[in-house]
Amino acid sequence: MATSRKTTRKTAAPKDYPALLADVKARIQSAQYAALRAVNKELVGLYWDIGRLIVERQQSEGWGKAVVAQLAADLQAAFPGTGGFSASNLWRMKSFFETYSGAGKLAPLVREIGWSHNLIILERCADAQEREFYLRMTRKFGWSKNVLAHQIDNQSYEKSLLGQTNFDRTLTPALRARAKLAVKDEYAFDFLELGEQHSERELERALIARIEDFLRAMGGMFAFMGSQYRLEVDGKEYFLDLLLFHRRLHALVAIELKIGEFEPEFVGKMQFYLAALDAQVRQEDENPSIGIILCKEKKRTIVEYALRDARKPIGVATYAITKSLPKELQDPLPSPEIMARLLETL
Repeated sequence: MATSRKTTRKTAAPKDYPALLADVKARIQSAQYAALRAVNKELVGLYWDIGRLIVERQQSEGWGKAVVAQLAADLQAAFPGTGGFSASNLWRMKSFFETYSGAGKLAPLVREIGWSHNLIILERCADAQEREFYLRMTRKFGWSKNVLAHQIDNQSYEKSLLGQTNFDRTLTPALRARAKLAVKDEYAFDFLELGEQHSERELERALIARIEDFLRAMGGMFAFMGSQYRLEVDGKEYFLDLLLFHRRLHALVAIELKIGEFEPEFVGKMQFYLAALDAQVRQEDENPSIGIILCKEKKRTIVEYALRDARKPIGVATYAITKSLPKELQDPLPSPEIMARLLETL
């Protein structure tokens, strides 16, 4: 007996099908991300409640280590295969609740990032303002655990709040606080395999060869636009060392590399580049271009004077192949009031 095979004919997709597929995929990914965030929020809330219960029992009934150890064993027996209920983790939940229960601004933030991220911040940050900085930055930029740890190792909190810029005079109030946090005072390029003696061209090539590490060291939200970026003004060519784009600031960021000490004339050259970028490259919906002069060394007073009358938004920073904070930057940080205003913009 002959059998017939039914074939399915593939019809041609309509012209707008790729757009439909992209929209559906984006919606699925958005839903998956929202679900993960909801699960994470519930998990952190659970650990918060367990920490609260332990604190309350300790205060009212004098619970000690033996009781917490017994609680951990009973929870692990009741929920086999479920991690997170070891005695050490229960103590972390207690510390987690104690640290943030009286911090009105921070308590909601801890539920917006993962538990492992919270532990890194809890165990490695010295005070509430430092914790707030990394909580907000992790939430805003979606830092992974490794990136967060790297940012703490590189002292991004201290370097971001010590940065030397003229943004107060050259950017709108809506932009200046975010821009200040986007420009550090020192950048640690400890991923580079360069000796202390190197040329500017060697530095540039080394950074481009490790472009992902470079953009991560810059703090996130940067996109690479080009190196030796060509500008032509009145028939003459000029080449900008590096051109980036900051997605959050929605602005071009010009970077000039200097292997020596900062000199005041660097500011005039950067102003020229920024004027050319704004006239020739910047799109109508983008904010004014920003310049970063990266030097091996700088004297803060000279930088201050050089930036005082500059009309374009410029920051001056140093770079290091190691990750230690220079002694001259280990002075007290800006006042708590100034830091609080900066953090509120994240």
